[in-house]
Amino acid sequence: MPWWRADLAQRPQKVLTADELARTVAHWRAAGEKVTLTNGCFDLLHVGHVRYLRAAKELGGKLVVAVNSDSSARGLKGPGRPRVPDHERAELLAALADVDAVTIFDAPDVRGIIRLIRPDVHAKGTDYTSESVPERDLVIACGGRVAIVGDPKDHSTTELLRKDECES
Repeated sequence: MPWWRADLAQRPQKVLTADELARTVAHWRAAGEKVTLTNGCFDLLHVGHVRYLRAAKELGGKLVVAVNSDSSARGLKGPGRPRVPDHERAELLAALADVDAVTIFDAPDVRGIIRLIRPDVHAKGTDYTSESVPERDLVIACGGRVAIVGDPKDHSTTELLRKDECES
């Protein structure tokens, strides 16, 4: 159980429930802000993640990061993953200056969050093309656009773990 679940007042300020995120985004929009959404597992934070998030932030406006829950990440990455619990991954991401809000979602994709906040931009990493982003059609239907950001996919948690297993 996350240390902050027992006392929500102690939860990291940028880690929001879906309802809190919806209210926060509405407030940002009322103030004229644009919203960029990105998502992923972010298991074992590495330099590729930092570069990806920085590039997403450079698209402008507020950056929302949707983090796969433990069960969602396990469904995508397989048994033994994630190595870091969802609440800790969210807390790490919330500590980054480029990130304005973090939410945890329990689904195989981020469509529910897209419907909830209707981002101006949905940023994905360079392992995608703008045509291959699974949620592309929904983003466009909600009035947004897809952007591919970050450096080449030379860093990944899967590769870090594979290298570690080979060296053990």
